[in-house]
Amino acid sequence: MAPNNSKKAAAECISDDALIHLKSYKYSSVDKSPVSYYILRPYWNAFVELMPLWLAPNMVTLIGFGFILVNIALLVIVMPDLVGPGPSWLYLSFAFGLFMYQTMDNIDGKQARRTGTSSGLGELFDHGIDSLNCTLGSLLETAAMALGTSKSGVFTALCPCLPMFFSTWETYHTHTLYLGYVNGPTEGLLIACSLMALSGIYGPGIWTERIVDLVGAHNLFGYEHLVGDHSIRDIWILVIVGSLLFGHMPFCVLNVVKARRRNNLPVLPVFLEWIPMGVYTFSIGAWLYSPHSTLLRENHLVLFCLTMSLVFGRMTTKMILAHLTRQPFPYWTVMLVPLVGGAILGNLPRFGLPAVTAQVEHLYLWAYFVFAFIVYSRWAYLVTTSICNYLGINCLTIPYEKQMENKRKLEQERAAANGKKAQ
Repeated sequence: MAPNNSKKAAAECISDDALIHLKSYKYSSVDKSPVSYYILRPYWNAFVELMPLWLAPNMVTLIGFGFILVNIALLVIVMPDLVGPGPSWLYLSFAFGLFMYQTMDNIDGKQARRTGTSSGLGELFDHGIDSLNCTLGSLLETAAMALGTSKSGVFTALCPCLPMFFSTWETYHTHTLYLGYVNGPTEGLLIACSLMALSGIYGPGIWTERIVDLVGAHNLFGYEHLVGDHSIRDIWILVIVGSLLFGHMPFCVLNVVKARRRNNLPVLPVFLEWIPMGVYTFSIGAWLYSPHSTLLRENHLVLFCLTMSLVFGRMTTKMILAHLTRQPFPYWTVMLVPLVGGAILGNLPRFGLPAVTAQVEHLYLWAYFVFAFIVYSRWAYLVTTSICNYLGINCLTIPYEKQMENKRKLEQERAAANGKKAQ
């Protein structure tokens, strides 16, 4: 790409007027989780000290995501049907990988402060990776519970995109990331890790056993009739939907409404910003749940989730970028067009047209994945390069001069600490 064309393409992704806001940007978050504060935070504070000062915080984020990608590869190789049962080590690897992802996701900001490399790019990179992980980490959970390509499996793998969308939407309007007393990035991931570990210890069959048999009737304090003969898998979707509708969404909406009223802005127009997510969710359901679609029957859920990871990642990362640069809400992305096309393709008989073959539908999904990968990668590269050039920083490395400065500071701190001990 010629230099002028490159600058023009970068300007289409993020203008110079938008970049100005990055210099005054300050990260703001509220985490009310007792588990995070009293248990995990001391662990994170200790773990980040193991990170070398030459390791860039964005690379820490990327390493965490690498654990997920390795497990996706293991899933495809060892247990491609997402049912199994697979070997115990596979499920334990899922649990360890997801826990390490959570660890890296929470120490990257601490590493940025340790190395003096905090910037708006860090939040964009961090939350962008979180968006990519939404479907992939949940896909591992689908496999750990042996849900396969069932409707419950699809729901488990793709539903976590919804709370991520609403949190990002909330952050866009409030300019603060709110994490409640019980939240997805903390308790949600720990629960997922526990499910994976339990599948590794006892086998995924435990999720189809009666709850009464698993925990014992005496441990239900006389309420065993409420669960009856149900297993955890029987109530799993109810738990997911309930936590979204009653434990997450209302607080996101409430915080946005408060922020809009505080700034004397109209409230109702913000709900139009749910349209892209509505298109995303409806199109997925219409495509995969269609009786005329062969994707689930032919076991292509992994490829579908990889594709949706990129599509959803682009949607939410554009929102994060708009939040960082104080730009209008990004309603649309071209990456949704093939998704709508797939929903139509999977329902052609409903329009009086012959259904496509399984091979054609599979090729369409592959083409969509390649398209999504190219579009996402190009956009991510242009945006990251523009921000780095404007702020004079590197994305995945720390300049040598900065490394030496950090090393001198660390030596001075250690010398001061030894001096106090000597006294």
